[in-house]
Amino acid sequence: MRRRHFISVLAGATAWVAAARAQEQRRVIGVLGSASYGAFPGAEAAFIRGLKATGFIEGKNISIEWRWAGGQYDRLLSLASELVSRDVAVLVTFDAPASLAAKAATKITPIVFLTGTDPVEIGLVQSFSRPSGNLTGVYNLIADLGPKHLELLHELLPTASTIVSLLNPDNPNARAYALRTQAAADALGLRLQVLTARTEADLEAAFGIMVQQRADALLVIADPFFIARREQFVALAAGHAMPAIYPIAYFAECGGLMSYGSALGSLYQQVGTYAGRILKGAKPVDLPIEQNTKYDLVINLKAAKALRLTVPASLLAGADEVIE
Repeated sequence: MRRRHFISVLAGATAWVAAARAQEQRRVIGVLGSASYGAFPGAEAAFIRGLKATGFIEGKNISIEWRWAGGQYDRLLSLASELVSRDVAVLVTFDAPASLAAKAATKITPIVFLTGTDPVEIGLVQSFSRPSGNLTGVYNLIADLGPKHLELLHELLPTASTIVSLLNPDNPNARAYALRTQAAADALGLRLQVLTARTEADLEAAFGIMVQQRADALLVIADPFFIARREQFVALAAGHAMPAIYPIAYFAECGGLMSYGSALGSLYQQVGTYAGRILKGAKPVDLPIEQNTKYDLVINLKAAKALRLTVPASLLAGADEVIE
């Protein structure tokens, strides 16, 4: 073999070995969500920022396998099992249904979750301060927002007497949210009617029922299926002249009347940070459950004007953002 050819072959072999070693060192993160990619604008980017803050960069020392159920919760367990079978280093879940599916799929792979339902209440972990087993994560306290949503609606519409709460019965958030909201409605002397929807056809039907029963306003529980269809929600509410409060600012930003809920970016970033810490060797049991404490009130004055509503000065003063 000629010397020049030998050197060329040797260089090629060295490059191949280096690439192979780099690939071996690149650890895999599995991500599971009930909605679809991009349904929560900025969520994926915030998660990746959290990973980067702990020294992990996609395409350099980690790769990410994304799996989305597209609102079909019955697909979650098979998707979670598929990720586990790929021997991911950590499994990340973006909502309560996905988190429960991941727990059912593995008792070994570390899981970092984001959930709006009390993780102790639904059996994800046994303790906030020292989670048990292979799970830890971030708690968004969505189920506790029902009374605040009702309070804000009552302040906006003091003469309203009948409020509809719309929820997805397949979401474990639903029961706790409904119970807490009913207690708040009783205290305010309001009639609360609970309607459910798990498909687009259900949404259409629910708004029809609201009109038939002369509901005064609507409050919507956070759910991946609902959030992914926020434009349909806002259009239906506008078409039926139904004042509504929503759980996330995305709704108000696309024309909804009012929202009160978490700024999700910081939550997804914390999930990424926790995933990075586990990749560095931390155990889920040593990472206490993080709890969100920051909520934003967003009011859309364009929507209020279309509904011929005057927003009280007290509400405007307390808003974190007013869309004019």
